[in-house]
Amino acid sequence: MTISDWKKPWTNRQAGMLTTCLAFVLSALLSSCARMGSPDGGWYDDTPPIVVSSSPADKATDVKSRRVVINFNEFIKLEDAQNKVIVSPPQLEMADIKAAGKRIIVSLKDSLKENTTYTVDFSDAISDNNEGNPMGNYTFSFSTGERIDTFEVSGYALDASNLEPIKGILVGLYQEPDSSVFADSIFHSTPMVRVSRTNGSGYFTVKGVAPGRYRVYALQDADGDFVYGQKSEVIGFSTEVVSPTSKPDVRQDTVWRDSLHIDNILRVGYTHFLPDDVTLLCFQVPQTDRYLVKTERKEPEKIEFFFSYGSDSLPRIKGLNFDADSAFVLEKSLHGDTLCYWLRDTALVNQDTLRMMVSYLMTDSAGTLVEHTDSSFEAVAKVPYAKRLKEQERELEKWQKEQEKKKKKGEPYDSIPPTTPLKPRISPSGSLNPNDCICFEMNAPLAHCDTAAVHLYSKIDSMWYEAPHVFEQTGTRTYVLKAEWRMGTEYSLEIDSAAFINIYGLTSDAIKQGLKVRTEDEFSTLDVNILGVADSLSVVVQLLDGGDKVKREAVAVDGTAEFLYLTPGKYYLRAFIDWNKNRVWDTGNYDEGLQAEPVYYFNEDVECKAKWDVSRNFRLTERQRFLQKPMAITKQKPDKEKQLRNRNAQRAKEKGIQYLNNSLPYKR
Repeated sequence: MTISDWKKPWTNRQAGMLTTCLAFVLSALLSSCARMGSPDGGWYDDTPPIVVSSSPADKATDVKSRRVVINFNEFIKLEDAQNKVIVSPPQLEMADIKAAGKRIIVSLKDSLKENTTYTVDFSDAISDNNEGNPMGNYTFSFSTGERIDTFEVSGYALDASNLEPIKGILVGLYQEPDSSVFADSIFHSTPMVRVSRTNGSGYFTVKGVAPGRYRVYALQDADGDFVYGQKSEVIGFSTEVVSPTSKPDVRQDTVWRDSLHIDNILRVGYTHFLPDDVTLLCFQVPQTDRYLVKTERKEPEKIEFFFSYGSDSLPRIKGLNFDADSAFVLEKSLHGDTLCYWLRDTALVNQDTLRMMVSYLMTDSAGTLVEHTDSSFEAVAKVPYAKRLKEQERELEKWQKEQEKKKKKGEPYDSIPPTTPLKPRISPSGSLNPNDCICFEMNAPLAHCDTAAVHLYSKIDSMWYEAPHVFEQTGTRTYVLKAEWRMGTEYSLEIDSAAFINIYGLTSDAIKQGLKVRTEDEFSTLDVNILGVADSLSVVVQLLDGGDKVKREAVAVDGTAEFLYLTPGKYYLRAFIDWNKNRVWDTGNYDEGLQAEPVYYFNEDVECKAKWDVSRNFRLTERQRFLQKPMAITKQKPDKEKQLRNRNAQRAKEKGIQYLNNSLPYKR
């Protein structure tokens, strides 16, 4: 048909041809729209992105360029590249990695090393731009030498104190020299040769490893230099040498027809890289450097000093606008790292700013304790005295109005404002276990404590008798009452008025509190038999609640830890080898070659019921450490795996056609 023909009147045949072309174009447009969003019941785009080319080619050798371009068959997006994408060997200057349209561009800033395999592990960060279909775990590699190294080393990084998986920690390899002794100092001075990061299960895979002998390390790298340079960094190390190998193996792959039905289970051959179970138990070394973290005067009557580490030597304080001699009552924390100075004099309490010169020990750059003096220290009350006074006046005015209303109504009223009594916090209250003590916590240090004013009575055959007990001080503000409690017996705790007077003159009222010791039928007993360890080792067994918190603990005697008078419920078990027999879990120290004290979990919960005597055999090394902790009390849950949605299976069902193996549907 020529141009001149178009100028002529159209025939029916020509008009029909044009109509057919327009219909075809319109149909193609509608089909294209249906493939993206499927508003008309068409097929979804459920296919992941596919790599169509790259420069250099994947697994290329003799590469000299520091720029990698990877091309895909559709527009893609890259999620959280800074944390998910790992370049190995580690790059001291962070690589520039970004997605642009249908490609990913990786620009390495560090100079390339000779005869080295480079891997860019994208993990699950790549998906298509429109539908979010994940590509799955993808790794690109190339070599600057003549060969590609393909071995892998895998395993787990766990918190040594509680076997909690550690997500996002750096794990890497150091190669053991052939002719010289491995120098442990290399961890302090030289970046690892290959690295990876752990996922939500604490699992890592270091890829592109050359044949050889290696040691495996974990590092929570605070400053990005890939070496252990700060004591605050969490680390893990293994003294075992690993030699990566591989073998042919077979695994089962499940093919799903839809989200509920399995279509087929295939046996698929693959290369199994070993070792795949390296376990690094990570810890932080003891923080022995001492410095003043902060000071607070949240409450006007006390000044708190928070140190990074305790010391037997107390600070020396000289008052600049007050007399500091005998001005304080000192309260120390268990380890001496927190010091609370209670002001004795209410005149000082009401003084908003206390200026003083404070001298205390701190660690210098050489790691030695030296005396440091702050000659212009100020302790400023968080709430000024004038504001506190106004609040007191408002409370008094409110009380006076209430009394005036009562007076006008002819109701009983008071003319003298009430004084606030000293009210100790007493626990437990009500019901007791036979092994409990009664604990008293005062709101401020006491100036007077009359132990003879504390009475305990027991009820026997409806008669009350004095019960023997001991009342003693356990801390600056804490006291304890101990007694031999008789199961099922009622007790009465009675304290005379004015038994306690604090340093501010507040006096306690008379106290009477009923107590009852539970009966034997209300408890359970648990015996834990420790197996698989030498009798000479001290094993501490801990009873945990559903939040992984310690409720009770006991040292195994003759291989058995006994827990009496247990409140019925569900418990979990943890144990640790107490190398130094101090009954406290101790962390490790890399420079001294010390691992943390080993921790183990019983893999199941333990149900303890009233009137039951429960027994469990706990073989500490029965399972590998990364398989021990019950998922119910594991706080770091595994990452949610990205999966193709396979929506076309449901769409095929709606259309009455069959859809198999994520392939194109066909009519029955």
